[in-house]
Amino acid sequence: MVDSSPAKLDDVSKAIIEQLQEDGRRPYGAIGKIVGLSEAAVRQRVQKLTEAGVMQIVAVTDPVQVGFRRQAMVGIRCSGDLNTVSEALSRIDAVDYIVLTAGSFDVIIEVVCEDDNHLFEILNERIRTLPGVHTVETFVYMKLVKQHYNWGTR
Repeated sequence: MVDSSPAKLDDVSKAIIEQLQEDGRRPYGAIGKIVGLSEAAVRQRVQKLTEAGVMQIVAVTDPVQVGFRRQAMVGIRCSGDLNTVSEALSRIDAVDYIVLTAGSFDVIIEVVCEDDNHLFEILNERIRTLPGVHTVETFVYMKLVKQHYNWGTR
């Protein structure tokens, strides 16, 4: 489970994060020039930020171009301990996003699947069979319009 309390970040760490959000491959030396630190100091800060779980540096792909032609958001209504359900959902490879919510659904997940058959298998055999899951509502993505991760640190 992700700790939801905000990390205490100084302006330099925020600037480093924002530089990496613009370009995750930006050299530490170039970042250092912008934020006023040495390359080694930037490297240390990035390591501390990643170890603390403040950020990850990953390659964001277009799922369709790497063989995943079906994405969906899935709303799940449950009974019992939501942590138990979310832990079980987190063990499903196709699930890349899990949020415990208040409202119509107890849990909302995103799944990235190879095709409709794979989506059906995940829904029918892996999610609906979980203890505590009562109803599942699937929102199939027709077209992904925007997906950005550069919201900054505000």
